[in-house]
Amino acid sequence: MTTLEALVKLNAYDIILASKSPRRQHLLKEIGLKFRVVNHLEMDEVYPAILKGEEIPVYLARAKAAFYSSLIGADTLLITADTIVWLENEVIGKPEDAEDAVKMLLRLSGRMHEVFTGVCIKTYEKESVFHVSSKVYFRKLHEEEIRYYVNHFNPLDKAGAYGVQEWIGYVGVERIEGSYFNVMGLPVQRLYCELLKMIEE
Repeated sequence: MTTLEALVKLNAYDIILASKSPRRQHLLKEIGLKFRVVNHLEMDEVYPAILKGEEIPVYLARAKAAFYSSLIGADTLLITADTIVWLENEVIGKPEDAEDAVKMLLRLSGRMHEVFTGVCIKTYEKESVFHVSSKVYFRKLHEEEIRYYVNHFNPLDKAGAYGVQEWIGYVGVERIEGSYFNVMGLPVQRLYCELLKMIEE
């Protein structure tokens, strides 16, 4: 199957991205998919306390797919995802306010943390669930740099209180082991490959 044939076949589906994230919407658009965004329903993002690391976003991505399953018809392809920042065996979620964001970034400063994204692709007959992990290494950041970033970029909607594609990523990230786009919130390379598998089967 050629790339053009694959994109035509994928875009024949009613593709739904169930996500509020503008980064995920942008990345999905960039690989050539036509889709609609559904995010009007609120789901409590809770998970069993025994889950660790990548198990958490995988569980939540699958739960989101189940939550939106009433939207799935014969020609629907539903995509859900969840991303977490994992530091020292603990989830670093979204900050409550600016001061909380500063505290989070002070914890990440000078350390390596992991970013896990779980993705669920669901049709009327099939389901594919996977995760991708990346290691992010921050240099030692000055508190003034952190406050500048928080005040000018308002990262309150981001896990770990930062967007790697923003100023702090440019000046603070020393290196990334794994997918850069996964750190943005959607591992589009792996997602594209999994989508191809689903339409080829």
